[in-house]
Amino acid sequence: MTQLIVAAFVVALSGYAAYRAIRIVPQGQAYVVERLGRYHRTLGPGVNVVVPFADGVRTVVDLREQVVSFPPRPVNTSDNLVISADLVIYYQVTDPRAVTYEIAGFLAAVEQIAVTTLREVVGGMDLDRALASRDEINARLRAALDEVTGRWGVRIDRVELKSIDPPGFVQDAVEKEMRAEREKRASILSAEGRKQSAVLTAEGERQAAVLKARGEAEAAVLRAQAEAEARAMRAKGQADAIAMVFHAIQEGDAEQRSLAYRYLQDFPEAAGTDGRTHSGTHTGTHSGTDGGADLGGRFSVRQDEGPAAR
Repeated sequence: MTQLIVAAFVVALSGYAAYRAIRIVPQGQAYVVERLGRYHRTLGPGVNVVVPFADGVRTVVDLREQVVSFPPRPVNTSDNLVISADLVIYYQVTDPRAVTYEIAGFLAAVEQIAVTTLREVVGGMDLDRALASRDEINARLRAALDEVTGRWGVRIDRVELKSIDPPGFVQDAVEKEMRAEREKRASILSAEGRKQSAVLTAEGERQAAVLKARGEAEAAVLRAQAEAEARAMRAKGQADAIAMVFHAIQEGDAEQRSLAYRYLQDFPEAAGTDGRTHSGTHTGTHSGTDGGADLGGRFSVRQDEGPAAR
């Protein structure tokens, strides 16, 4: 019975020892192993075998890139203004042994170095330069941290100033300055708009006046041409009417007095005289038949003298 108990104890101890001898490390992590209180080795991802009861895991180190944000800290500028700045640091452990044994409280040490370097860098700048020199401040912070953290087995990938907050009265002054600048630009743009509008209006009025004058000149030319053509047509009609009457007198056998009367009636219509001349002509025809006879006599004389002349 005693032998059975001893055998069961040995089997159980062997099983536990085998369990303690096998270490499975996840990807992205590293185990720092100590043997009898001293550093022995670092276990990488996968299955690892250690000596039970002699080897123990001191620290589990995350090898992935990590991000840590530090709370805002007051920083003085060269022009004696206190600003509030907070940092974000991206880092990665490259040596699990060094980060375990070379520094105690790695993040606290990084924070103190970052704040000290930030105060040194910003202290040599005025407020305007500090607000506009984020890249320069980030680069100098990263260089200072890399110089120190390299022996700790940590690589600083990026250092970012998350925010820089000036004092409240400075923010109010900056807002007023920006508001005044925007109002100034708006006034300038409005004045330029009014100027361009006035120039365009004057140009439009000038072009309208030129076009109006050109139109009036062309209209005057057209009216003159129309009047000239009308006068020419009236003169031609008058000449044709006289020629027709004269030809009828010479060629026809009609009585000279009636032909003269007919001529006096047709002549104003052919010549295109106005109503007053036409009315006067009719008055003359109704009251002056002797005048018609005299005109007929003149035509008869010319008719009688015609063959002789020919």
